Amino acid sequence: MTVLQRQPSHDLGRRLGRLKRQRRAAILAHNYQLAEVQDAADVVGDSLAIARQARRVEAETIVLCGVHFMAETAKILNPERTVLVPDANAGCPLADMVTSQALAEAKRDWPEAAVVCYVNSSAAVKALSDICCTSSNAVRVVESIPAEQPILFVPDASLGDYVARRTGRGNLVPWPGYCPTHHRILPEHVAARREEYPGAQVCVHPECLPDVVAMADFVGSTSQIIRHVAESAAEAFIICTEGGICHRLRQANPGKTIVEVSRLATCPNMKRNTLEKVVWCLEERAPEVRVPEAVARRARRAIERMLEVG
Repeated sequence: MTVLQRQPSHDLGRRLGRLKRQRRAAILAHNYQLAEVQDAADVVGDSLAIARQARRVEAETIVLCGVHFMAETAKILNPERTVLVPDANAGCPLADMVTSQALAEAKRDWPEAAVVCYVNSSAAVKALSDICCTSSNAVRVVESIPAEQPILFVPDASLGDYVARRTGRGNLVPWPGYCPTHHRILPEHVAARREEYPGAQVCVHPECLPDVVAMADFVGSTSQIIRHVAESAAEAFIICTEGGICHRLRQANPGKTIVEVSRLATCPNMKRNTLEKVVWCLEERAPEVRVPEAVARRARRAIERMLEVG
């Protein structure tokens, strides 16, 4: 029996560097990726940063290290470029909680409502939406909609609840979806870490349960949490989001204590992407992400409206 052994990282690094030059490729990675993938990437950021950088990088090929909806967004914004993913099975359970058929039915029930679509959704759902948002700009996006107009917010109910509270929008109707990874973070996890690290600031992603958000010293997207930790005078931080972000936080803040709130806060889909798979997808030029043009055209309008808001 042949035993396949993992290649040393320096060998993979050399192969990756050669392939990037040959393919004129750029690697974009989400903050939740494995440390080895983040370290190999040209751009590391949250969904909004990746969406912006996908348009700016000078590359013929984009390797999107995240989950599938992120790669779709990159392709929608860059229809002439090749967009690859290291693992085609890196999906998003939250995105799967709303389908285009279900959203079309909801729009018939709420004909006056503006549809605000979290980017954690499929291209087909984005195509039926008025404007997209990320956790970084969801408040600004909702505030850009006339106060008297109802809002159907899909698909994350926890983010919708947070935005409704921040904006005072009583006419915001949240879709009953949720992120399983963030919902595994419980108030008792936060309380336990606070006992271990008295005085530590609790930083919470708004996809978390409302009871966890209520315990936060700071609420924000991954990029906002990264900025807050860098700028804060505090010495210790309890991080209530997917644990992959802690790698970047520790790199950027060597003198500060970064605490993962719970080992349960790990997204198995984000972790499907490995350095080997990044190399393999560039070698094979596959899996390639494609979006039907009719869907892409309508989805692009919603994404660009989001980018205009900022």
